[in-house]
Amino acid sequence: MLNFKSILSCSLMLLLKSFTMPNASAQTYPFPEDVSSISGLMKASYEVVSGAKGAKRQWARDRSLHHPDAIYAYTRSNGEQVVLALNEFHGDTDAMIMETDFFESEVNREVRIFGNIAHVWSTYQTQLVEDGPVERRGINSIQLIYQDDRWWIISWIFDKETEVNRIPRSFDSN
Repeated sequence: MLNFKSILSCSLMLLLKSFTMPNASAQTYPFPEDVSSISGLMKASYEVVSGAKGAKRQWARDRSLHHPDAIYAYTRSNGEQVVLALNEFHGDTDAMIMETDFFESEVNREVRIFGNIAHVWSTYQTQLVEDGPVERRGINSIQLIYQDDRWWIISWIFDKETEVNRIPRSFDSN
């Protein structure tokens, strides 16, 4: 017959075990396929920001793609330049994705590498409905470093296409 002391002892053992055993459903980042090549890094970058309205984005995975000191920058419609730390960018993006679907994909890429640095010109398109019409396009300019046997995003600046600011033919897939 089990007594109170035995039940308490078993309960404590189970509790301690749950804190020390790895959670099988927890993700371990970075995924090797995300950071071992520039193609993997770019694929993962578009995957982490895309999703349905209200869906939580993969920010832990995104942080694993970026150098700890990475920055995001963009130009507002009024011409003001905005520079954000990665966590600030995530916060701004969270506010937007609660209101709308957001699916971004790469349509063209140009990469230049020198030593342990790379510059990626990534032309993107944005859809506000999965597999829906393209709502906007633009170019991401991404700077990478190769360190500790992997690629890291160190900075990311983007601008969207407008009637005046057209994507050059050399950056377009069409």
